[in-house]
Amino acid sequence: MDPSDAEGRTPYAVVVNDEDQHSVWPAALPLPLGWHEAGVRGDEQHCLQAITRLWPDITPRSARVPAPATAGERT
Repeated sequence: MDPSDAEGRTPYAVVVNDEDQHSVWPAALPLPLGWHEAGVRGDEQHCLQAITRLWPDITPRSARVPAPATAGERT
């Protein structure tokens, strides 16, 4: 464990993917493919609290948004 993390000084970022799933990521590391910053940085606890506010429905976007009707389908 990084000693700065034990003292709460490691900066983290709230990150989000295309499915609107949120996570905490060490701000100094490159983001994994498919993820981007949500605009919140701070210690881990601050980021976790922000996720609680930003992500009240943990259902992935693809399960919440109905698929568009294709040609020939009745709606």
